[in-house]
Amino acid sequence: MFGTESSLSMFLNTLTPKFYVALTGTSSLISGLILIFEWWYFRKYGTSFIEQVSVSHLRPLLGGVDSSAPTNTTTSNGEADSSRQSVSECKVWRNPLNLFRGAEYNRYTWVTGREPLTYYDMNLSAQDHQTFFTCDTDHLRPADAIMQKAWRERNPQARISAAHEALELEDCATAFILLAEEESTTIMEAERLFKQALKAGESCYRRSHQLQHHSSQYEAQHRRDTNVLVYIKRRLAMCSRKLGRTREAAKMMRDLMKEFPLLSMFNIHENLLESLLELQNYADVQAVLAKYDDISLPKSATICYTAALLKARAVSDKFSPEAASRRGLSTAEMNAVEAIHRAVEFNPHVPKYLLEMKSLILPPEHILKRGDSEAIAYAFFHLQHWKRVEGALNLLHCTWEGSMYSSFRMIPYPLEKGHLFYPYPICTETADRELLPTVFHEVSVYPKKELPFFILFTAGLCSFTAMLALLTHQFPELMGVFAKAFLSTLFAPLNFIMEKVESLLPSSLWHQLTRI
Repeated sequence: MFGTESSLSMFLNTLTPKFYVALTGTSSLISGLILIFEWWYFRKYGTSFIEQVSVSHLRPLLGGVDSSAPTNTTTSNGEADSSRQSVSECKVWRNPLNLFRGAEYNRYTWVTGREPLTYYDMNLSAQDHQTFFTCDTDHLRPADAIMQKAWRERNPQARISAAHEALELEDCATAFILLAEEESTTIMEAERLFKQALKAGESCYRRSHQLQHHSSQYEAQHRRDTNVLVYIKRRLAMCSRKLGRTREAAKMMRDLMKEFPLLSMFNIHENLLESLLELQNYADVQAVLAKYDDISLPKSATICYTAALLKARAVSDKFSPEAASRRGLSTAEMNAVEAIHRAVEFNPHVPKYLLEMKSLILPPEHILKRGDSEAIAYAFFHLQHWKRVEGALNLLHCTWEGSMYSSFRMIPYPLEKGHLFYPYPICTETADRELLPTVFHEVSVYPKKELPFFILFTAGLCSFTAMLALLTHQFPELMGVFAKAFLSTLFAPLNFIMEKVESLLPSSLWHQLTRI
């Protein structure tokens, strides 16, 4: 034993400072490479490689259970199936409640000097207008040919001038639409122009409806005229809603949905839901939800959070977190909490706006479902409805931040697997930054990717070893003394144990063990 100690002491005394420099430098290099790989893997996949390997491969060997495995109690039969479907990521949708560009967006710019719409958002709108309001036969009608060029113009004044030029030739529905959207400075003026557009649009629709079966060109023209007519009627209903004629707006939307039941791309039912909530006609709201909150239909924040609001309305006026923690949740309260969990899982950005923890901005013309843009568009119009229901925001707050009923405890982190919906898309931040004015709005990001422990540990190890290498290079003798003192201190408990073992065991037995 004493020979081993003397050999170790001689070995340490013969080490030069260059050895310590090389040792610490190599350790720093290796830990730095691990840090770079861990960071790259985390940025790409949202999780630590070392933690993933530990959970996926080492835990089963050690007899652990994967807590992330889905269970039958946390998934619904219908919506869990959607998590196995291939979903097109980051599809941008037209905002069904988008504001009027001239009467609302431009007024905001005049007052604040800020641009509420991004170039990307306006470019998407231009593409929508060309898709819905143009067809291959436009060159046969001079006014439509002018409007086909107008929708491609980037300069707003050039578009408005082209619309006036088209109206000099004939009453063109799409020209009235453009002027109502972009030139009108008030909602009443926009409504007047939309009524003129309705008259011209209905005339074109009747003509193309009779000729639609004659050729494919007539069929395309009829499809365009149908889109124009639906758009005009929907915007007229929105004008009525903004001017306080809510019952009239709700009736117009119902009639429009009955007349054109297949045109679901406009999401007119979301406009209807908002109007019915304003009327506090909750029975009709539930009837609309029963039709559109279906497994086979695409979800939205409006659908999920309106369903949660109706469930919360049944219990929120008498809900108390203290009483619920003592007696437990009743069936109705549990249903309300689960509905909020479902809504939060679909779009986790909404509660901060409803609870006014984050300031609202004007909603964009396009939204990304489950993204910050959709949350802004929903909260901008529906915050008043949540405030109107007594205790609803209190229940949302308790469910959102409460220690017992926290929604985020129910959501898989980092949403790699969904309980009720397909996995949360990782591209929402990029798309929302294109849709929202980041100059004066901080885009909400979820899930927040907190750095895993192993990345922090590797970064600390890399920095520590690099510092040791630098100090050893600058002060070799002093660092050599510190290294010897550190090793002596490190091996002191072992030497103490060995001395105790030597004193207890017979010398002959210890001699035989050392020879072995």
